[in-house]
Amino acid sequence: MSKTNPLRKFATWAINKPDWLSRKLLTWMFRYKVKLTGTTKLEILNTDLTTVTFRQRNLKRVQNHIGSVHAAGMALLAESATGFVVGVNLPGDKLPLIKSMDLKYVKRATGDMQAVATLTKDQLELMQLEDKGEVWVDVKVTDATGIEPVVCQMVWAWVPRKKQVVN
Repeated sequence: MSKTNPLRKFATWAINKPDWLSRKLLTWMFRYKVKLTGTTKLEILNTDLTTVTFRQRNLKRVQNHIGSVHAAGMALLAESATGFVVGVNLPGDKLPLIKSMDLKYVKRATGDMQAVATLTKDQLELMQLEDKGEVWVDVKVTDATGIEPVVCQMVWAWVPRKKQVVN
């Protein structure tokens, strides 16, 4: 039997709260676990645990020289969204690891950015059954005008967590 996932347990509890509180709780938890997302002020807008929507506001701290969200900020947004859906769906005894990012910057971004990442039923099943594995996680990143300035896919792998050795 798979070990329970504390991240999933917290997220399940949080999404049953009112929307405004759920967003705050999920964002707080994610920023606590992934420190850079706190620095950039990344936000979780909503999730059903198989799909998640993240937002990166076009804040001064994440802007490039032309005043839009920096390319690295867009990459962090996409990685965070895909990492969240993988992280909440793995058994607790598995460790998620980003294996590769494929990002193609195709248009100039305007304003705030959003990323929506989704896992399929087949991917969810694979993550529960396989001790080690990997999945391509699709993510759609859009700007304030609705265009997709970066086209990306992330490959996430998982491995068993190492057992703690007590000396």
